[in-house]
Amino acid sequence: MDEKFRFEIGQLIEHQRYGYRGVVVSRDDQCRASKQWYESNLTRPERLQPWYHVLVHGGDASTYVAEENMREDAGGEQVVHPLAATFFMYFHQGRYIPREDVSFPSGLPI
Repeated sequence: MDEKFRFEIGQLIEHQRYGYRGVVVSRDDQCRASKQWYESNLTRPERLQPWYHVLVHGGDASTYVAEENMREDAGGEQVVHPLAATFFMYFHQGRYIPREDVSFPSGLPI
């Protein structure tokens, strides 16, 4: 496990403020979003902390979340998302097993 990140790729999370569930697909050591995107964020969490790309359960949305706003989802149930099979080989014991040959595209909107 990388010491600077609290969450691993494939780990299930819950957003502490908004309550949605998701799975981590990518992570950055600090916020890489544009200044415009960041300033449009209502909560504006600290940029100099880990941020995570998350596939949100129950739809086709993905989101970019500051570590301080996340907690582990202890429910252990799969996340239903059309891109889950793109990033993960399978789901096992409450975690997704990542594909080694796929990464979250940096050009996608956050």
